[in-house]
Amino acid sequence: MTKILQLTVGLVLSLATVSTALAEGKWPAKPIRLIATYGPGSSIDIIARLVAKPLAEQLGQPVIVENKPGAGGDLGTDYVAKANKDGYTIGFASAGPITVNPNARPKMQYDAMKDLAPVALVATGPNVILVNPSLPVKNLQELIAYIKHHPDTVNYASAGVGTSGHIAGELFQHLSNTRILHVPYKGNSEAITDTLGGRTQLVISGVPPILSFVKSGKLRAIAMADVKRSPLLPDVPTVAEAGLPGAESVAWYGIVAPAGTPPEILDRLHDEVVKAVNSPQLQEQFAALGIVASSDSRDAFGKRMVDEYARFKALFKQINLTIE
Repeated sequence: MTKILQLTVGLVLSLATVSTALAEGKWPAKPIRLIATYGPGSSIDIIARLVAKPLAEQLGQPVIVENKPGAGGDLGTDYVAKANKDGYTIGFASAGPITVNPNARPKMQYDAMKDLAPVALVATGPNVILVNPSLPVKNLQELIAYIKHHPDTVNYASAGVGTSGHIAGELFQHLSNTRILHVPYKGNSEAITDTLGGRTQLVISGVPPILSFVKSGKLRAIAMADVKRSPLLPDVPTVAEAGLPGAESVAWYGIVAPAGTPPEILDRLHDEVVKAVNSPQLQEQFAALGIVASSDSRDAFGKRMVDEYARFKALFKQINLTIE
C-alpha cells in the first residue's frame, strides 16, 4: 500500500510539474501592460506606442501602454519594480528614473540596480536646446551672453526633476558658468507647451515632440546636445560646434521588468523587441523622429545602465547636484 501511495504521489507531482511547464510555455497568455513612465505626448509615450503595436502582433496578445508619470519617471518605475515578476507588467523608461535620480535624490522607493532587470534598449536620440522665438538669441553663444546679462530672468522647462532635460540644463549651466531657473513639469508636453506660450523661455527636449514646432517656427532650435548633427535638423549645430563641448546629452529609451522575472521570459521579450525595432516600418518611423533603433543584447543594455549610473554618480559629486 505504501509503495502504491508513493507511486501515486510521485505521478501527481510529475503531472503538476508538466502542467506548470506547459503553463509557463504559453507565455504570454494574457495582455501585457507596458508602463510609460512619463505622460502622454512625451518621447517615452510616443516611442512606447510605436513599439507596442508590432510587439503585440508578434506575441499574439495586446500590449497596452499605460501612462504613470510623476517625480521625473520615479512613480512609474517604482510601480514596475514592485509589480509581479511574471512578464505581464513591464516598463518603458529612460535614464532619468534609472541612472540619474537614484544618484541625485536623497531617498528613493526602489533600487534601480537591484529591483529592475534590463530587457532591451529600444532607441537612442539626442536632446536639443530650444528657446521661445521671443528670446533675442539666434545661437548658443548669444544665449549664454543673454543669460549672463540677464541673471535669474531666464527659466528653463523640463519634463520633471531628474529627467534628461533637467540634467542637460544643469550641465549647460555648469559648463557655461550661467544661472537659469529650473521649472519642472509632470511631463514633456507640459514643458513644451509653456515654452511655446512664453511662460518659460527655454526647454531641452528629445527630438520627437518638438520637430513640428521647430519646422513651423514656433520654437527655435539653438544646438543639438549630441556629437553629430541630426539629419532632421541639419542646420542646427552640435553643442561642440557651438562652442560648448562636453554638454552632450543623449537620451535612451528602453524596456525593463521587475528583477526576478524568469530569464526565459526576459529573453523572449528581448528577442521580440529587437525583431520589432529592426522591422523596416519601425526603422522608418524612428528615423522620422530623429532617433536610432538599437538591437543590443540584454547584457549590453544592463552594462550601459550600470556604467551610466557610475558616470552620473561621479558627475553629480563634481557639480554638487542634489535633487529634492
